[in-house]
Amino acid sequence: MPAVSADLSKRLVPDELWRLVAPLLPPFAARPQGGGTAPRDQRAVFTAVVYVLTSGCAWRHLPPTFGTSTATAHRRFTVWTEVGLWRRLHRAVLDELGARSEVDWTSAIVDAASVRAKRGSLTGPNPVDRGKKGSKLHVLSDAQGIPLAVAVSGANMHDSLALKPLILGIPAVRSRRGPRRRRPVKLRADKAYFSAEHLIWLRERGLVARIARPGIESGERLGRHRWKIERSIAWLFGYRRLTIRYERKGSHFLAFLGLAAALTCYKKLAKLAT
Repeated sequence: MPAVSADLSKRLVPDELWRLVAPLLPPFAARPQGGGTAPRDQRAVFTAVVYVLTSGCAWRHLPPTFGTSTATAHRRFTVWTEVGLWRRLHRAVLDELGARSEVDWTSAIVDAASVRAKRGSLTGPNPVDRGKKGSKLHVLSDAQGIPLAVAVSGANMHDSLALKPLILGIPAVRSRRGPRRRRPVKLRADKAYFSAEHLIWLRERGLVARIARPGIESGERLGRHRWKIERSIAWLFGYRRLTIRYERKGSHFLAFLGLAAALTCYKKLAKLAT
């Protein structure tokens, strides 16, 4: 592989990140009937997937210098999606942050953003984009904007419907001392998430609701906290494959979102080592 491509590969997947990824990858399984493609270097394939997410390029435009074919990279991406690799990787990186007391559980912040979609499941008419087909990204972060849970829906789904799944989707994260933790102290959100049912549901789970009330308080109640979740969403949109959805399968778009969340958390982890 040319030196330039080797440098790019190391930037996309540093050794420290690979040490977290490698134990999570399922072993290559040869077909019982024999034949088929010989197993490729797992790191090369994973790096190719990260490149597609980062650059936004189509699978067919994947540079050959990554040492894997387009078909192999896409096939392995599909297998890894089916076995839940991206969710487990996200949790593994959060564990490393939690062990260093870098996850701020004083509150969680939730918000959503829409993207235009070309096709596929988990899409719907976007009410703020003249009814054009789109998907919605739902993000829940810690108090400092580290993404803890993500989800995808059609663009026409109301933001509030994602609140419970996001909170239930927070993984149990390692702590520097004591047991794993998955419950923030407060939940911050704008008025789109307000309902009496949500207030009761949050209270039953020991969460203090800080949600703006429609007609009484403006969405600005989120105030100085709003920019943190908006920054989180901007970080995720820095991965160009998320800015317009091309995936036919909603599970594949969610996979890219999950990988982007894991890489966003890893960048925070990498900064701690510098």
